[in-house]
Parts: sequence; structure tokens; C-alpha cells
Amino acid sequence: MPLHIRPIAVGIAVIFFFVTSFAGWISGLAPFTCCKRALATAAVAYVAATLAVRAINAILIRAIITNQINRKKEDDGAGRD
Repeated sequence: MPLHIRPIAVGIAVIFFFVTSFAGWISGLAPFTCCKRALATAAVAYVAATLAVRAINAILIRAIITNQINRKKEDDGAGRD
């Protein structure tokens, strides 16, 4: 079963947003600067997470299909003996 892309990507983006904003706050940056950097980081993290989950889904689906094909071949080969 493929993973759901949007909830995973949103969760990762939110985590990156707060980590970046907290790091900016600790560094003594202005709130507007922290906000801009955190928003940019969250957007990049969202896109990266979306691409990563899509790649993982493609790998999982390919593995499932290969497994089903191999299982079908084994079942067909066992019935001929």
C-alpha cells in the first residue's frame, strides 16, 4: 500500500518551520527575518519530502508487483509438475 504523500510532507515541513524559526530566534534575528527563513525552509522541505515519498512509493509498488509476478510464476510452475 503506498504511503500518503501530503500528510507526511506537511508534517516534515511543519517540523522544519519550527526548527528554523527557533534557531533564528536563538541567534537573535528579527522576527520578520525568522519568519521569512522559516517559511522558505518549510517550502523546500515540503517539496523535498514530496519527492522522497513519491520515490519510496515507486520502489514499494515495484517491489510488490515483482513479488506478485514471482508468486504467480511459482504457482504456475508448481501446478505443471
